[in-house]
Amino acid sequence: MSTRSRTITATVGIALLSIVALLPFYIMVVMGTYKNEDLFTKIVLYPGNYLAENFKTVAASRFDLAYWNSFVVSAASTLLSVFVSALAGFAFAKYDFKFKSKIFGAVLLTMMIPGQLGLVAYVIEMRYLNLSDTLMPLILPWVANAFGVYWMTQFIRGAVPVEVIESARIDGCTDLGIFFRIVLPFIYPALTTLSLLVFLWSWNNYLLPLIVINKPEMYTIPLGITTLGSAYRTDLAAQILGLSIGTLPVLVLFAIGSKSFIRGLTAGSVKG
Repeated sequence: MSTRSRTITATVGIALLSIVALLPFYIMVVMGTYKNEDLFTKIVLYPGNYLAENFKTVAASRFDLAYWNSFVVSAASTLLSVFVSALAGFAFAKYDFKFKSKIFGAVLLTMMIPGQLGLVAYVIEMRYLNLSDTLMPLILPWVANAFGVYWMTQFIRGAVPVEVIESARIDGCTDLGIFFRIVLPFIYPALTTLSLLVFLWSWNNYLLPLIVINKPEMYTIPLGITTLGSAYRTDLAAQILGLSIGTLPVLVLFAIGSKSFIRGLTAGSVKG
């Protein structure tokens, strides 16, 4: 097979895979333009004429407030998680201290325990601290992100040369100065990758808000979508439209940071 034939075959294959991957998103957007009852009577493949009414239903449910709550939670969770994980990863990767291996093993051990097992204790703790029905219970779990610590530790071990750190220390740079001036520029792909993952996980989180949030004004997008409709009628079309709107920030972020995301994944998989 000639080079031209291989190129055409690869292009056609990638195009077909792209269509298969994007088709669910297209169907989701199209379903949001139909009346709820129409979704049960036919297969929708092209846009309908009920978009304005569904949008009114979404707007009437204070969906903008849920959107803002989700943004605050996801942004704060991402910043805190990435910062703490990078600091911890730097310590585990480049410092020697007592019980280092045991502490790191304890961090990895928490990854093997399903988070659902600690929900009851977590809810009780939040009530004891008077943080129930606030956004803080949705942010705090991401501060202690075991995966983030592991990810940063492995990346810093291979990406940041010890000689650079030692040279900075000889020049009088403090440990925090080394972290902010030397380490962070080296691990930018890892920071971007972890930021996208934490933002996505926090944005789509449904179980934790369902348990710890009771006030409608504190709802995030997953909870806000479930409220669309009435007590006697579940408006699936409006919910799907809300889901489409809620997906936009994630798509935009991944479109902007896709190169750094892939670079971080590939660089983190190569050691040495």
